[in-house]
Amino acid sequence: MRSTASGRYNGVAMTLHWLIAILLVGNILLAWYFNTLTGLPKIPPIQVHKSIGVTVLLLSLVRLGWRLAVPPPPLPPSIEGWSRFAAGAVYVLFYLVMIGMPLSGWALSSASVIIRFKPILLFGAIPWPTITALSHLPPAPMKQAHEAFVAVHGLLAKLAYALIVLHVAAALRHLLLLRDGVMGRMVPFLRAPAA
Repeated sequence: MRSTASGRYNGVAMTLHWLIAILLVGNILLAWYFNTLTGLPKIPPIQVHKSIGVTVLLLSLVRLGWRLAVPPPPLPPSIEGWSRFAAGAVYVLFYLVMIGMPLSGWALSSASVIIRFKPILLFGAIPWPTITALSHLPPAPMKQAHEAFVAVHGLLAKLAYALIVLHVAAALRHLLLLRDGVMGRMVPFLRAPAA
């Protein structure tokens, strides 16, 4: 299904957008929660966090493939200059977060001694492999790799917070201030802008 002339994304792109958004925000909230815990009670929510992260990774790759196969409708002519640049930059940075965060999480889990006795099990049922080059490192390099990937994961999380705030602010600007119909591109019950 191609994107329509009315400027609305097709159903697949819209579904992937909202599913990934819900999972991403939910996973951030889950991380905030388990970071308040200590000891063994922390392990089950971390496993759920990993499961959601892998799901976000897979869905984001599907979404990227879909976008390459079925380009989105062009931005309306009313979006120009810095707004057009900002929209493109935020879009690219969201892909960096949606793919980079799960990959860095997978890497930091693989470079942890915990992986040797608590493997990644998606939703408690599906075994997920480690990154062998990281999980078989000697202790000192493994610790260094783990710390590096924890830092990358943390930086990407901060980028995600900023992007979410920017994205929501821009959406509200289009909906409440500009009233240009741009929100209709990704919200099923709103009207898409005219071509």
